[in-house]
Amino acid sequence: MTAPATTDDTALDLRQVEQFLYREARYADEHDYDAWEALWTDDALYWVPAGAPDGDPVQQMSVISDNRSRIATRLGQLRTGKRYAQSPPSHLRRIVSNVEILDDDDAAGPGRVPGDLTVGANFVLVESRERGKEIWAGRTTYRLRLVEGRLRLAYKKVVLVDHDRALPTLSFLI
Repeated sequence: MTAPATTDDTALDLRQVEQFLYREARYADEHDYDAWEALWTDDALYWVPAGAPDGDPVQQMSVISDNRSRIATRLGQLRTGKRYAQSPPSHLRRIVSNVEILDDDDAAGPGRVPGDLTVGANFVLVESRERGKEIWAGRTTYRLRLVEGRLRLAYKKVVLVDHDRALPTLSFLI
């Protein structure tokens, strides 16, 4: 196990971080949009780059590049049940693995606040829907923050294994 990381004078161990990431994945997989949205900070950024995995989400092409307001808008569209690409909703299950607490400020992404904790993890996600199954895999960088004693998600960057190729429709939370 990795040595505890400190955020806001409270030690977080790897197990607490893993439990948070597993919960975030479960909320997304089960389309629990209210619970998933409640995990985000007010200054959050959710980014899935297209093409080059590094750079600036404002300056380069992205599959998703959402600030907190756009996250709420995206979830509002999904909640209506009328979003054609997710009608009926995909059945999703992901495995999150290789979770590590990172010390690299460069991996933390834009808007890092002192005390934020940068975490990396791999994932494999199976999407099942009427058109068949799709396998998605990649590496996620998270920036976590303690807010009023609870972990929150300030940044999520998902680099898909196939980020440099044409992708099928990505109309769910990855």
